[in-house]
Amino acid sequence: MSIFSSAVRTVIRLAAFSSFIVVSASAIPASAEDAEFRNWDDVVAAAKGSSVNWFMWGGADNINQYVSDWVGNEVKEKYGVTLNRVGINDTAEAVNIVLGEKQAGIDDKGTVDLIWINGGNFRTMKQGNLIFCNYLDLLPNNKLVNWQDPSIANDFGLPVDGCEVPWNRAQFAFAYDEKRTPQPPKSIASLIEWVKSNPGQFTYPAANDFNGSVFIRHVFYYAAGGPESLLGDFDQAKFDAVAPKAWAILNEMKPNLWREGKTYPNSITTLAQLYANQEVALYFNYDPAIFGINVENGTFPASTRSYGLENGTIANTNYVAIPYNSPRKAAAMILANELLSFSAQYTKAKADVWGATPAIDLSRLDQKSREAFNALPRNPAVISPEALARKSLPELNPKWISAIEKGWQKNVAE
Repeated sequence: MSIFSSAVRTVIRLAAFSSFIVVSASAIPASAEDAEFRNWDDVVAAAKGSSVNWFMWGGADNINQYVSDWVGNEVKEKYGVTLNRVGINDTAEAVNIVLGEKQAGIDDKGTVDLIWINGGNFRTMKQGNLIFCNYLDLLPNNKLVNWQDPSIANDFGLPVDGCEVPWNRAQFAFAYDEKRTPQPPKSIASLIEWVKSNPGQFTYPAANDFNGSVFIRHVFYYAAGGPESLLGDFDQAKFDAVAPKAWAILNEMKPNLWREGKTYPNSITTLAQLYANQEVALYFNYDPAIFGINVENGTFPASTRSYGLENGTIANTNYVAIPYNSPRKAAAMILANELLSFSAQYTKAKADVWGATPAIDLSRLDQKSREAFNALPRNPAVISPEALARKSLPELNPKWISAIEKGWQKNVAE
């Protein structure tokens, strides 16, 4: 049954036109102190018997099953909270619901209680005062998070400031068939040369695909001599200095790409099919766990292996956030705390569940729990998250990303 009332459907229609609305600070509680949650016991008591609507990308069956079945059962049995997973195609859909409700004056009876979020969508919510903050110290499992780690404390360059709870970490990696390609290129510079020597064996999705956009950013970093000069707020002068170099590299590669660069895969799923069919020799993904999943389900050859680049690959953290107008904030905090627990992070790290890299700091666990993580079997196709993390690169401010994507479309694709 849909959780949307007719009133909320109207809000959603309004939200489609409200992406660029500037909203002012709300008088509704924006923090745990204002909402009068003094301690965890207050949160537990307020949440008992309630439900929580978690809006999240619903494109992966294994993730959906983990959330609906495993997580849902945990919060129900432990706290009496019913989890309603609301699958969406794009996080912006949930953000737009909150924006639309704000415009309609729905400040305390919102539809959305929790959002799987990061990057530009978080920036929209934080800058628009659409997010509930300053409750993290109430969560018992927050002690497992290393907030001194910049890649945790900052979401695509924007300080989290107590407004999000980390859920997963992800890092870009390449995959190859070691029987077919025993010496894959392990830097952008060597990839450029490899493409020339192996025409038709490489391609990447268009910039409107998330993974395609990330690959293009790696080339942009290479053209800039590293990401350091690109960090912080968008700088048009810096962009104008680097962009022509990046477009020249990508255009030089173009004739030697799959189908001579006359077309690009429209999604990462299409690239996976090309790799599976041996039409291309290299595949990549921001979630390396997919390499093992596709080997185990027979899509990829068992000889698939993966690696990071010598100069590092882009990594990020994704989070959950509570909208300012959620009427079920206590239940949302219960769910967020459970997602940080050892058992939740350990279960989703299992290769047959998800294989997700934990967001918690394993050094903060007791010895038995650390050993359990270390003992988890990992498909040989999947590079060790620890090895990958030794050379990680930061994500850019969303305005940089938007400029790079638009620039690629204009200067490379067309």
